[in-house]
Amino acid sequence: MAKKNTPLYEFPHPMDNDTLVGHDATLAAFMDAWNNRDNYPLHPVWMLTGTRGIGKATLAYKIAKMVYGNVGDFFIIDMDRNIDKDGKIKSDAKAISVFTVRATIEKMQMSSMSGEWRVVLIDSVDQLTTAAANAILKLLEEPPAKTLFLLVTHQLSNVLPTVRSRARVEKMHPLSISDLRRLCARFMPDEMIDDETLRLANGSFGRIAGLKQSGGDVIYDKLIKLVQNKNSTATDAMELARQIAPFPELHEILLDAIARFNLAELYPMATRTINDINRVNLEPEIAIFKIIEEIKKCL
Repeated sequence: MAKKNTPLYEFPHPMDNDTLVGHDATLAAFMDAWNNRDNYPLHPVWMLTGTRGIGKATLAYKIAKMVYGNVGDFFIIDMDRNIDKDGKIKSDAKAISVFTVRATIEKMQMSSMSGEWRVVLIDSVDQLTTAAANAILKLLEEPPAKTLFLLVTHQLSNVLPTVRSRARVEKMHPLSISDLRRLCARFMPDEMIDDETLRLANGSFGRIAGLKQSGGDVIYDKLIKLVQNKNSTATDAMELARQIAPFPELHEILLDAIARFNLAELYPMATRTINDINRVNLEPEIAIFKIIEEIKKCL
């Protein structure tokens, strides 16, 4: 069975993480705009977009802590602070509610009028419900003075075009192998990270952490051996599907296997199926089993 998703290492929350690797150009672009704000008005909305786990939120918090003036001038919208209509935390929700956004707007209206800069950080825009995104849009249409919006997004296509059009979009690139090695040495000094795991990470340190904590690196090896083994059975495929299914962060190893064997024709089907597991409540075991079987048929 797959290893339980129990942390092997303590990874700091982006708010507390002082280690930013690989995004000097994006930080420099903001600092240039910030330092020249008296001559050229600072764009009020900065959208940090890129693959999950590359440090977007870490950069957003780093910028926020440099900008906001008083303790009450920093507003965070994320899943940890997500509330329902009664103001209670929704720990099991899959999206950020409109009530969370409205509560933040109310707090902003009551916040300090000291004249210092305020920051609104959303992590992530992808997780906003349509109603929540529209509430943010109304705020962005006439942004309050001396207020900076930092919008983290993992997939730019998931963002309402009207929201995107009001932002300065900074596309952050996947981390290099050397960047990943630096982060592994910093946060997982006792873990042996092989070249295959680094390659599977696709430039995302967050993915390395996820693979290690879920046993995904081991399961990927099993997947490759299973699809290459002409004697493997449907029972073997289903057993492996059961190991992958509980961990959403592992579902993409199926895409990695497709890429490894240059099976481009399977990519649209596999991507759609993986996305549909949560969107239309597909049975994850069955969906993953079907992808494994399709890979086997093509080899």
